[in-house]
Formats: sequence, structure tokens, C-alpha cells
Amino acid sequence: MTSVSAYSYTHSVTYVADNVLKSLKDIIRLSGMDPTKLTNGWESTHRAIATWLASEHLEKVVLEVYNPVTSALVLRWDIDIVYQWSSNDGAFYTDTDQLRYHISKAGVAPATASYDILLKNKPGRPDVAGWCAGSFRATDSLVRQSLGSTIEHSGLGASAAYWRTR
Repeated sequence: MTSVSAYSYTHSVTYVADNVLKSLKDIIRLSGMDPTKLTNGWESTHRAIATWLASEHLEKVVLEVYNPVTSALVLRWDIDIVYQWSSNDGAFYTDTDQLRYHISKAGVAPATASYDILLKNKPGRPDVAGWCAGSFRATDSLVRQSLGSTIEHSGLGASAAYWRTR
């Protein structure tokens, strides 16, 4: 029975990591930005997300869209991780329709905008090559809009939100 649960948890981690990255790609592309930066770092980002999901250290995946001249935040997307894994719960989904609706609501990013992907972890996280601690840009001039649950696999999931100008 333990091997079945571990096997299922591994599948949950892979499913959630894959769909967090696919969601980021959709947000970037549908916001009018070039996803090349994301796709070039796909393996490294996937490895970090999967490692920290498996160890339950990952709290949030953040896409910061910013003005490259001033470094000021223009828009931000948060994907908050939810750990309620259960070997008895076989539910899985990714709500792409909800995500697409809110991407269109958030609007197209300025043509000159750039983006960074940041991962927020609990203390004591294992090291992943190519990733280190960093800081987030200020959200003082923005207001958070929650989408609710967007990714789910047997209780391991993610809830999305975006930050827009007030």
C-alpha cells in the first residue's frame, strides 16, 4: 500500500508541475509576450518545481511582468500551491477556460514588458542547481484578484491569482 501511495504522489507532483508550467506559458503567450525565456529554461524550472513540490517546500510560483527600464511591476500572476494530498482521491483537472478568461480580463502586457519566474519556498528547502533565494517586486500599487483552484491532482493542487493596477 505504501508503494501505491508513493507512486500516486509522484504522478501528482509530475501532473501539477507540468500544468503549472503550461499555465505560465499560456499566461505569457496570451498576454502578448514571447514565451522563449520560459521555454529556454523549461527543464530547470520544471526540475525546481517538481523537487520542491515533492518535498512540500514550494509555496508559490510567481510570474512578474515588469518594465525593464524602471523594474516596476506591471502585472503579476501567483500560483499558490495547496498540499492536501490523499491516496484515496483520484480527482485531477486543469481549468484552462477559467485561466484564459482571467488572462483576457487582466489585459495584454505592454509591448516593452519583460518577465521573471520566481519560486517561493518554505525554509529548509533542498538545493536545486540554478536556483537561489531572491526577492519579489513591490505590489503596493496593485490589487490581487483570486481565481480559485485551477490545477488539481489527488489533493495536490494550485490556486491562481493575478495582481492588476488599482
